[in-house]
Amino acid sequence: MFERIVVGTDGSDTAAEAVRQAVELARATGGSLDVVSAYEPVSAQRLREEATEVPPDLAHTVGPREEVNAILEAAAGAAKAAGVEVRAHAREGDPADAILDVAEETRASLIVVGNKGMTGARRFLLGSVPNKISHHAPCGVYIVRTT
Repeated sequence: MFERIVVGTDGSDTAAEAVRQAVELARATGGSLDVVSAYEPVSAQRLREEATEVPPDLAHTVGPREEVNAILEAAAGAAKAAGVEVRAHAREGDPADAILDVAEETRASLIVVGNKGMTGARRFLLGSVPNKISHHAPCGVYIVRTT
């Protein structure tokens, strides 16, 4: 049914719930999982400044992808523990665009995202990421109630 599932994460508790449900869907259907996380571009000057604030042997670890890589490793570890084939994708730029790009590249059959931004008086408005994905997805979209 769902051969390739794409899920986005930013490391938050709500994203962790979306990842958990995506892992369960992939496990139940025998599908594979592509976990996506996006990061903002950082100027070279800021990277140089931050690198001077850490010991020289760790300076190579300073950069915009390090936090994203840790987030992806945690999500991929959960999928592997459940016996699900998983690939991680760190992308620079807008989170919704990153998820949509990976979904198109992998020919995903489903995108899983959390509903962040759908509570209270704004319950009729999706958060910007699930809203954009729901309007532009090349496949089915499952919006997980995470709030």
